[in-house]
Amino acid sequence: MTDQTNPLVEMKNISISFGGIHAVENASIDLYPGEVVALLGHNGAGKSTLIKILSGAYRRDEGDIMINGEAADIRTPRDAKKFGIETIYQTLAVADNVDAAANLYLGRELQTKWGTLDDVAMEANTRKVMGRLNPNFKRFKEPVKALSGGQRQSVAIARAILFDARILIMDEPTAALGPQETAQVGDLIKQLKQDGIGIFLISHDIHDVFDLADRVFVMKNGKVVGQARTQDVTKDEVLGMIILGKVPPGATPGPGAMRV
Repeated sequence: MTDQTNPLVEMKNISISFGGIHAVENASIDLYPGEVVALLGHNGAGKSTLIKILSGAYRRDEGDIMINGEAADIRTPRDAKKFGIETIYQTLAVADNVDAAANLYLGRELQTKWGTLDDVAMEANTRKVMGRLNPNFKRFKEPVKALSGGQRQSVAIARAILFDARILIMDEPTAALGPQETAQVGDLIKQLKQDGIGIFLISHDIHDVFDLADRVFVMKNGKVVGQARTQDVTKDEVLGMIILGKVPPGATPGPGAMRV
C-alpha cells in the first residue's frame, strides 16, 4: 500500500432500504491507494448493494461518500466515472466480436481531423496500457471471443484504467477461471496496486481473498460485522465472522458483530 494517511474512499453510515427492508444499514467502509479491500458475506448480506451505491447503480437513503477527502454526490454510474470509479463485473461486458483496441475505446472512439476513426492512435494507446498492465499480451488483432478468460480480464481492466480510474470495483474476478488464469488475474491486481489504484474486491473465494486482499470487511444481514487486516486473522476466523458474526481478537467489530 502506498499511502495510509488519506483514504481514496470513505463510505460512512450508509443505509438503503427496498420496500421497507434494510438491505444495508449504517455501514462504513474505506479504501486507501494501492490497497485491495475484500467485501465478504453470504448472498444477501448487503455487500453487492453497498458497492452498487459507490458505483452509482443505487442511490443511498442515508450516509456520506468521500472521495479523496471531498464529499461525492454519486447518483448515477456516470457520476461515479467522474470520480475515477470503474466497475468490472463478473460478466466483463466486453464486445466479443471486436479486438482489444475497439473494446478499450468502445463509445469513446478517437477520430482523425478528417472525422474518420483513428485506428492507429487507438491501437498504439492500447498497446501502451496493455504493455504496462500485462506485458505478455500479444493478441491485439484478434476478436476478444478468441482470448482466454485471463486475457479477457486484462482487456476489461485496461479499459477501466485507460481513462484514469483510481478506484476499481471487481466483482468475482476469478470466478470460472482455471488455476493458471486465476494466477494471471492475481498478477494484474498486484500491478494495479503498484500503480496506486485502490480495489474493492467482491469474492466468495476465501483463498483468493487471502492471496490478494490487504483487508477484509465482512457483512451480515445488511450490517458490517467487522474488519481486519488479512495478516491479523485466519481463514477460519473470517469464516466465523461470515457465518456467525463472531469477531476474533485480530479484527475491529462493527455494528453487525455478534454480542456476547
